[in-house]
Amino acid sequence: MTRPTVILFARAPRLGLVKRRLAAGIGARAALRFYTATLAAVARPIGRDRRWRTVLATTPAGARAPWARFVPRATPRTEQARGDLGTRMERAMRPHPVTVLAGSDIPDLRPADIAAAIRVLGRADAVFGPAEDGGYWLVGLGPRRPARPFAGVRWSTRHALADTLRNFAGRRVALLRRLRDVDTAEDLAAVGRSA
Repeated sequence: MTRPTVILFARAPRLGLVKRRLAAGIGARAALRFYTATLAAVARPIGRDRRWRTVLATTPAGARAPWARFVPRATPRTEQARGDLGTRMERAMRPHPVTVLAGSDIPDLRPADIAAAIRVLGRADAVFGPAEDGGYWLVGLGPRRPARPFAGVRWSTRHALADTLRNFAGRRVALLRRLRDVDTAEDLAAVGRSA
């Protein structure tokens, strides 16, 4: 049996280019420190896990970064496609019959979450990890998926998950635990309080 593919979306860790909304509240250097620490804490254990094949999908195009600090050297890397988030996710997931895609900046994301998503895909067509803000931190797709799974989604709004779920009408969908992604200083404070 072919191992499922796990795709981690990552942005090159550059001052002023990562976590801009967070940087507005805590400063660009602090936002970069948060991002690189979270990227390493999330990507390294997921990339080392042999239950799946991990691919690091990076942006912006052509960006050089010390990726080996964050994932095992043998981890394949690919550039994210152009377009909105939905287009980039759909193109990254399309070649893989069973795939899980997650952001690399979710502080509480663990290999156990990836394993849970893969298990669910044995009986569901799709799985989502809902976020506190109405979006989602993970999406997993099996072979039975809509042609345009992320069409018409209002990204970066409280409607993102609900909009996506409409594209999966008539299909079996499962939800994982709810996590908080960190986009703002308020999110960071909330994660700190729950730690």
